[in-house]
Amino acid sequence: NGNAGFQQVLERLESDPVCQRLSLKSFLILPFQRITRLKLLLQNILKRTHPQSEEEVQATQAYDALEKLIKDCNENVQRMKSTEELIYLSQKIEFECKIFPLISQSRRLVKCGELSALDFNNLSPKWKVTTRPIYLHLFNDCLLLSRPKE
Repeated sequence: NGNAGFQQVLERLESDPVCQRLSLKSFLILPFQRITRLKLLLQNILKRTHPQSEEEVQATQAYDALEKLIKDCNENVQRMKSTEELIYLSQKIEFECKIFPLISQSRRLVKCGELSALDFNNLSPKWKVTTRPIYLHLFNDCLLLSRPKE
């Protein structure tokens, strides 16, 4: 979105009749869709082959290899999503000192959300409770608390 030249070229390519008005995202998703269709095809082949035949052995081997490929693809997609979340979060969070590197290959965001911190003012005769928003970011290796910049 930040590169106007790239955006123009992309729009021109996507409007080309050869692309059939499909977006770039469609072309990126297409290989994953084909892999899952292949899995369904192999399941049907396995249903129709004779037990203990050479065809069943080969179809089973192909099915197992495809299962491993799908598992690897899903793991890589999850890893990329996790990295994208960390990049987005690192752009939003400003540290007072740069000791803590937020983006790491092994780090992933598990859960995040807004909480309300309660402040008790016991100096006044009446207990006064004030709230302020804080954000909790739970990673697989650490817990980060943040607050909105004032």
